[in-house]
Amino acid sequence: MFRLPALNDLRSHDTRSAGGKDLGDLPSWDLTDLYTAPDAPEIGRDLDWLDDACAGFATEYEGKLAALDAAGMRHCVLRYEEIDITAGRLMSYAGLRYYQNTTDSARAKFIADVQDRVTNATTPLVFFTLELNRIDDAALDALFAQDAELARYKPLFERMRAMRPHQLSDELERFLHDQSTVGAAAWNRLFDETMAGLTFDVAGEDAPLPLEATLNLLTDPERDRREAAARALAAVFERKTRLFSRIHNTLAKDKEITDRWRKMPTPQHGRHLANHVEPEVVQALRDAVVAAYPRLSHRYYALKARWMGLDRLQVWDRNAPLPIEPPKTIDWSNARRIVMDAYAGFDPRMADLAAPFFDKGWIDAAVKPGKAPGAFAHPTVSTVHPYVMLNYLGKPRDVMTLAHELGHGVHQRLAAGQGELLSATPLTLAETASVFGEMLTFQKLLANAATPAERKTLLAGKVEDMINTVVRQIAFYDFECKLHAARREGELTPDDINALWMSVQAESLGPVFDFMDGYETFWAYIPHFIHSPFYVYAYAFGDGLVNALYAVYRDAPEGFEDKYFQMLSAGGSKHHRELLAPFGLDASDPAFWDRGLNMIAGFIDELEAMED
Repeated sequence: MFRLPALNDLRSHDTRSAGGKDLGDLPSWDLTDLYTAPDAPEIGRDLDWLDDACAGFATEYEGKLAALDAAGMRHCVLRYEEIDITAGRLMSYAGLRYYQNTTDSARAKFIADVQDRVTNATTPLVFFTLELNRIDDAALDALFAQDAELARYKPLFERMRAMRPHQLSDELERFLHDQSTVGAAAWNRLFDETMAGLTFDVAGEDAPLPLEATLNLLTDPERDRREAAARALAAVFERKTRLFSRIHNTLAKDKEITDRWRKMPTPQHGRHLANHVEPEVVQALRDAVVAAYPRLSHRYYALKARWMGLDRLQVWDRNAPLPIEPPKTIDWSNARRIVMDAYAGFDPRMADLAAPFFDKGWIDAAVKPGKAPGAFAHPTVSTVHPYVMLNYLGKPRDVMTLAHELGHGVHQRLAAGQGELLSATPLTLAETASVFGEMLTFQKLLANAATPAERKTLLAGKVEDMINTVVRQIAFYDFECKLHAARREGELTPDDINALWMSVQAESLGPVFDFMDGYETFWAYIPHFIHSPFYVYAYAFGDGLVNALYAVYRDAPEGFEDKYFQMLSAGGSKHHRELLAPFGLDASDPAFWDRGLNMIAGFIDELEAMED
């Protein structure tokens, strides 16, 4: 609990957009629904309350949980939830301000100070999970049977108790809690601040560019500009590779030590537990995607090479616009209209849930100096509302990013009704509404395509996004698996990590690609590896799930919307098997993943047919 908002969208590293200057009035966050200012008296009040509340909670309950009756346990859980909300509110405000300008030393100090206070205050709560996990299953089941409100929290107990085999002593758990601010969290901040401070000398540009603008050039219509950007990225990453190697080595070793003490069978196991998903389901997903590389990415990129009149593709061609696609800038008001029309076309309730993001300062859209790269939707706490961060530059893919993040926001608003402890959705399902929002927007644009060339452009853009979401993310997952396995055998040099990165690139992208010198360092800037190890398979999971869901919607739309809203409103209160059952879907069935992959293959089939 009490985690910072994470830079957790795939577009933070894979689908950059070039944009024009006339994008309209791009919104900025209004964080006053959390706190009015960093020196607001409410912040000091809440920090002091947190100190007292945590100390009081420990005094009243430590060593006594097993003796509580049903009403007492319910009251205990509700008090814990109240503490969680206050701590989450404080950390959300500090984190969102920090991501607006990670190079501002005052903001960096503020987040560090708040994190220290919250960590120190909540250390006395470490006993809570440990003691609950020592209670017999039969005793807990008896309490649930006696109190319906307490029974509502059973999924929370089940998720906590999944960690029972990996639980350490009370003293060690307190130590890990205490040292967290100078452990992984500190290395995360070092990475964020380093990335935000990098500049890139791109040939032909008047001045050095920040990371976001440089990555943005990888989708420029001019091939020379794309190449110049790629080479500028490689030059800086090569200079910084020892630092990034140190960060990866340290975090991987830190995880290995913790996993070893907790007796985790694999480095990925903790992520699977947190996601409430079975390892065999993830393995089935991974295997299905890898087996599909030839009929997905390999086939598509060979097709793209022909469109571009090239025998070979370079890495800077991967996200290049099609030659038939005229440069197009979509201003903010049109981006809003496109996404809101698609949402309303599905169900007016969806547009109603998305509207306040535009009207009430819940979106921060402009590219700004020091602003964190990428995009995310952070739910804050269930008593407030989510905030969306974008780096909007005006290309069609930026519109898809808006649709994606608003999907997260809608999901988070609906799930908030479950309360703080049950609202958080496991990562495997957290991408459902976001990817579905993209699909709605894409299908709306496709239906309105005026010419075959426009339809081809839309289909190709969607296929590229799906490849980035599925193929690239599973390749990233394989890279992480290899990196963490190798780190268990000893320190990794930059060349070692480079080699692991390249081992997944040709396999996933296909034989049509050449890889420039320096591309071997491009692992360095991907934030998922730092902030959320093994997070990336959630994107592939979400895309496959949404493709299967959309097929159900297309084939049997009657009643779908109500079932869809019920699924999103469940938050983290149900397992994926329960959530998918009303749609006749089962993620443990290997055919489930083929169904989603077949949708991508079908789009490529249509693109190939256009060549005849």
